[in-house]
Amino acid sequence: MGTVYTTVSSKGQLVIPAEMREALGIEPGTRVAIRREGHDLILSPATRQRARQIIKELCGMTAGGPSMADELIAERREDDKKAGW
Repeated sequence: MGTVYTTVSSKGQLVIPAEMREALGIEPGTRVAIRREGHDLILSPATRQRARQIIKELCGMTAGGPSMADELIAERREDDKKAGW
């Protein structure tokens, strides 16, 4: 589905077309996240399904990277050596 135009009411409300609501699982009471990107507003349904999808996408993102704890311990040991401990 491409761009759809809707009108903002005097109360600041807008209607999300039924076809889009159904496709995204938006039901009455669904929370919607709104963020601004320049002159655009990005709306995202805050459904459990979407939350699970985001978590799945982020899972393992930092795997295989250096351990900050190990780096800090090594740094402290080096400092101790320099200080003569």
